[in-house]
Amino acid sequence: MIKFFCTCGAPVFFDSNECKACQRKIAFNPATLRFHPLEQVSNNVSSIDEEPSWHLCENGVHYDVCNWLRPSFAESKLCFSCQFNRYIPNLSRTNNIRLWRVLELNKRHLLLNLITLGIPCINSWNSPNEGFLFDFLEDFRDGIEEGTFVTTGYAGGIITINILEAEPLSRVAQQQASNEVYRTVLGHMRHEIGHHFFQCIKGDHMLHSNFEQKFGSSSLDYNNALAEFYAAGPDVNWSEYCITAYASAHPMEDWAETWSHYLHIYDALDTAFNFGLVSENPNFLSIHDKISHWRQFSVALNEMNRSMGMSDIYPFVINAQVEDKLAFVEQAIDYLRNKSQS
Repeated sequence: MIKFFCTCGAPVFFDSNECKACQRKIAFNPATLRFHPLEQVSNNVSSIDEEPSWHLCENGVHYDVCNWLRPSFAESKLCFSCQFNRYIPNLSRTNNIRLWRVLELNKRHLLLNLITLGIPCINSWNSPNEGFLFDFLEDFRDGIEEGTFVTTGYAGGIITINILEAEPLSRVAQQQASNEVYRTVLGHMRHEIGHHFFQCIKGDHMLHSNFEQKFGSSSLDYNNALAEFYAAGPDVNWSEYCITAYASAHPMEDWAETWSHYLHIYDALDTAFNFGLVSENPNFLSIHDKISHWRQFSVALNEMNRSMGMSDIYPFVINAQVEDKLAFVEQAIDYLRNKSQS
């Protein structure tokens, strides 16, 4: 994550909608990766210093769940990020706007990750065969109403997120029930987008062959593998070849978990570099140097958290086999980047 500033020079944050120094309303332009001051112009909230003018996303204007700008000349009144939505939560239900705001913030963070890495972000409205969309859905586990259970996952270009993941108490309860050491909204999104981008690389014979050498066969029966995982638990030796226990359930889950950890590592190192905590820019490091730097830096982060009485921020071990899988993820990202530029 890069550092952000208001046009007055004061630092602001990725979720900011107001500069605390100059007191002006601000919004983020995904085209320039900069924040700009806003003013009310006719029926729109517009950027003061942009030409052509940009307006605040309608989801920001009406629901205060978005701080991104959209081009004034565009047909859609939604910003780049909000155009990736297929279904949003039922806003007639109390508390859902608050949960939706959390989901949108994390989706914008994910998209900024992908943009920074040069990975093509295409929504399915524009490209049904290559794009992806998000469903933010609600189930009724509280028994208030009958309904279906919503499972967070990926299928056919659709990333489904159960909005309870945006509720800290519900998320922690599910984390404990699943015996997980890490569970976040952003982590879910990074994992599920990994499933999508596998669909974008599997047509390349060399990449797919390399994938099967490192992760195993993607054609292994998925439903049976997951059923066995949940019935018997992970392989006792999972830590010798996977980044998480869940990754051992099936090669596709191994891929998605490894992909998400690549994004964790890249984003954390990029943030650390931009805030002066590490001296090396991860954009110019080999994958093995990235991992070496991350091993050292994550230990320091864990110790810092322990100093504050908190759990480790990165409670994972990257062994040689996992490092090799992370190297494949970087190879796949290079493929996606080059494909989009050709």
